[in-house]
Amino acid sequence: MTLERRRLLQGAGALALGTAAGIATAQPAFPSRPIRIVVPNAAGGAADLTARAVGQKMAAALGQPVVIDNKPSAGGVVAGEQVARAEPDGHTLLLISSGSAVSAALFKKLPFDTLADFAPVSQMARFDLAIAVAANGRFKTLGELLAWARANPGKLNVGTPQIGTTQNLAAELFKLSAGIDAQVVPFNGTPPVVTAMRGGEIDVLVDILGPLMPHIQGKVLRPLAVLGRERAPELPDVPAVRESGGPLAGFDVSSWNGLAAPAKTPPAVVERLSRAVQDAVAQADVKQQLQALNMTARGSSPAALRDFLAADIRRWDEVIAKAKLQKL
Repeated sequence: MTLERRRLLQGAGALALGTAAGIATAQPAFPSRPIRIVVPNAAGGAADLTARAVGQKMAAALGQPVVIDNKPSAGGVVAGEQVARAEPDGHTLLLISSGSAVSAALFKKLPFDTLADFAPVSQMARFDLAIAVAANGRFKTLGELLAWARANPGKLNVGTPQIGTTQNLAAELFKLSAGIDAQVVPFNGTPPVVTAMRGGEIDVLVDILGPLMPHIQGKVLRPLAVLGRERAPELPDVPAVRESGGPLAGFDVSSWNGLAAPAKTPPAVVERLSRAVQDAVAQADVKQQLQALNMTARGSSPAALRDFLAADIRRWDEVIAKAKLQKL
């Protein structure tokens, strides 16, 4: 090889290395600016407080502020659309939940595809639902309630928050699984449901456990069962529905929330975010904050959350079809 050709090859190699280095330095390290978590719920609720508790720890781990942006709307449409259309660089995240799965199953059309347009990051928390009756009512156990419902078809009234909430569909699933003929009666939130129970308008209610705890502790309501797989830490003497056995042996419904990024976010960024969330929910003070809200801190891998979300959508789609509920 001539000296001139050797110099040309050395120059080309140096140029290639310089170009690669330039490309590498042109890509800023993640995160390069504050991270925004868009929450499809109002400030002060369980979703908002979870995002703030976890976001604070994520900020410390990632070296950038985490800002909570509340965008409440029916079905989480506003928040979901904003994040689906955001730059897929990991700086804009969406709080997803069991409500996201319900919306995907219940709405005929959304401005985004819940599975295709988001990259799940990690679950953050799980919280129980409960079946409760008036403390001075006729039912002392879930077995008594089921026996009465089967002996009196069509007469049991089950109160829940609005149509299309996780609580509302959980009541429909409970009715279908138990094989009872009952009326599911929706109200505009938890306070009206409790008022209806106290006034004798309904026989039983299904709702998230957290908002019911003050009424349980105040001896206004008697919890008959929780809907999740295990007994709730707050109510160790109250059985899970599945302990009734028979057609309810496999019953397992709980609410949950987590974080997702826009679909085309680089896998390495999603993985880093997931580690930050999982580390956050493993910390004792975060666990305590969530426990005070009757929630259990629980992280997950991105793949596990994707599978969980997909399974939840399938389940609620089946419930809506079997209960012959009209899609919105």
